[in-house]
Amino acid sequence: MPVTRVGVDARLFVETRIADRVWREYRMEGTMPPAIEIEGLRKTYRQFGRRLGRHTRQETRRTVAVDGLDLSVPEGGVFGFLGPNGSGKTTTIRCLLGLVRATGGSAAVLGVEVPEHLPERISRIGAIVESPALFQTMSGRENLRLLAAIDGIGAKQVDDALERVGLADRSRDLVKKYSLGMRQRLALAAVLLKDPALVILDEPANGLDPAGMRQVRTLLRSLGDEGRTVFVSSHVLSELEQICDSVAILRRGRCVAHGTVPEVMASAAGGTAMLVGLDDLSTGQAVLQRAALTVERQNGYLRVEVGTDSAARITEMLAAERLWITEMRAEERSLEDLFLELTDDSGTVDSSETTHFQTTQAETTQAQTTDAKATQEVAS
Repeated sequence: MPVTRVGVDARLFVETRIADRVWREYRMEGTMPPAIEIEGLRKTYRQFGRRLGRHTRQETRRTVAVDGLDLSVPEGGVFGFLGPNGSGKTTTIRCLLGLVRATGGSAAVLGVEVPEHLPERISRIGAIVESPALFQTMSGRENLRLLAAIDGIGAKQVDDALERVGLADRSRDLVKKYSLGMRQRLALAAVLLKDPALVILDEPANGLDPAGMRQVRTLLRSLGDEGRTVFVSSHVLSELEQICDSVAILRRGRCVAHGTVPEVMASAAGGTAMLVGLDDLSTGQAVLQRAALTVERQNGYLRVEVGTDSAARITEMLAAERLWITEMRAEERSLEDLFLELTDDSGTVDSSETTHFQTTQAETTQAQTTDAKATQEVAS
């Protein structure tokens, strides 16, 4: 007996209700699974060249976009997914949302495997991937009302979403008259319509002016404080450093750093240095260099490549020469400094990640023979 559309919808409704009940039980027991769990995720794109026959083409190259990625995103708060262009951020997000199928590995969102069980959770996920699709000849409010009608959402939620992203006063203007930043905020409003538990955003600050960036930053932080999980990818480190609870840094499809911001910063403490203030920098530099320390002058200070545990030693050496320290502190590194260090020279896929395939003569002959047989079968 064929499965009717009504039957499919009813089954999905039951599965979703069961999944929601299990999720609520997890929350009550305090044993919540991660909002996002990725293990060994791999995505390879194949490119093809000339035809070998009617039904076959020569494979010329495979590009590894995501290379064995492991990642765990805890429930609640803002999680920064960082990496240069071409590092695999968008591909990973597309795999999580079922927009592309992974070549290998596994991924789960809100406790269910994707893409197989994604329909059970999709109503609780809001996402923007790359450029949001909007109806240009409709107003911002009409765009949201259309999306709300699909999910049975009322007019009040539309008003609340517009107010929250700062578009209430411009909601009746046509989208084609919106700036790029306003369109980005309208897309954020669309995400908030269904009150999602998990928000996935791909470069949400694109096209925003400083005021718009600040507004989005405040909005994302407030969503995280409400207990939602905000998973946001970006390469604008100065923005994310201010709002993220945890971060992961990608390099060539792999995670090279993962944890809370303090943990990630501490993991790169090998480059620790002390900044020393003196009235006589030249003499102080000579004294410390005689002690085989690496010293350089930097912005009115002596930068000494030692850890904080060497502060007393530096003080003693300088005091012995009657050089009195006016200031001493550990050099502060920003998340951006660490990001640039970990992702250095990784903006594009290189030869170690791209495998080229040259078809041998024997393979070509075999493919042509197979194609000829297929043609004969069709003709007969």
